[in-house]
Amino acid sequence: MLNQHKILRVLQLISYLEQSPSKTISHLAELLDSTERTVYRYFDLIRECGFDLQRDEFNRFFIVDERSNGVRFTDEEAKFLKELILTYGNENKLKDSILTKVYLGSEIPMVASHLVNAKNSKVIERLALSMGNKEQVYLRKYQSINSGTISDRLIEPFGFTENYTTVMGYEISTKKNKTFHIDRIAYVDFAGKPFKNSKRFEKQIPDVFGFSHSGKTYPIQLELDLKQVLLLKEQYPLTAPFIHYNNRKNNYELKVQVNDLKPIERFMRGIDEN
Repeated sequence: MLNQHKILRVLQLISYLEQSPSKTISHLAELLDSTERTVYRYFDLIRECGFDLQRDEFNRFFIVDERSNGVRFTDEEAKFLKELILTYGNENKLKDSILTKVYLGSEIPMVASHLVNAKNSKVIERLALSMGNKEQVYLRKYQSINSGTISDRLIEPFGFTENYTTVMGYEISTKKNKTFHIDRIAYVDFAGKPFKNSKRFEKQIPDVFGFSHSGKTYPIQLELDLKQVLLLKEQYPLTAPFIHYNNRKNNYELKVQVNDLKPIERFMRGIDEN
C-alpha cells in the first residue's frame, strides 16, 4: 500500500505535470524536495495509473491534459457529484472512470484509492473508444486464471458486461467470442487495424464466477455452512442471489447454472485445505 507521504508526493507531481510549462526532472525534484531517481519511480506509478505522461524535445515532462475541451466543475459541484456517484457502491467500475473525470475537472483533492483505480478507468475509456472507432486493440499483459498465463490478446471489443467488470470481445487468435476481466488488463493499445469480424460477434453473458458461455452449462447444487457462504459471497458477490437458507437442514444451499465448474471446484478445495 502507498503510505500517506508517498501519496501526497505523487498527487503533487501530477499537479505540477499538468501545469504549463513542461518541467525538467531536476526542476520536479526541486519542487518535491526529492531526488531525480525518486521522481522517475513516481513516473512509473503515474503511468500505471493511466495518466498520459509525455516528454518534449527539450527533455521536459508533462501530462497530456485531456480536459482542455471539457467541462470544469466548481469545488461545490464536484463534491456534490462525488457524493452522488459514491452512493452506487464499489462494484461499478464505471463509477471510478466518472470519479476520475470529476476530480480532474475540478480543484478538489484526488483520493488515493481512486488514483489507483485510474488504471481501470483508462482501460475502459480506451476500450469504449475502440468500439466507437471499430478498431482492434491489444489487451496488454492479460492475466488469465483459466490458462494460468500472462499474455497480450488482440481482440475486437464490442460491449461491456454489467457494472463494467468485463469486456466482451472477439479474439483474433482463437476466433472465439470471449469475456475479459477489466482488473486483469494491464493497459490497452490500439492496433491500428479495423474490425473484420463484426458479423461473428455474439454477446457473452458471464456466469456468477465471471466465465463466459462456451457451448455448455453446468448445474451446481451444494450444501454450505455459514463460513463457506460468507467466504463465497466475499470472493464471488454475484453468487449471493442463488444462496438460500434451508430451515429444515439448518444450512445453506447454492443452486445455480454456470459456464465452467473450475471456479467452484477451486473454491471448495481451498476450503478443505484450510
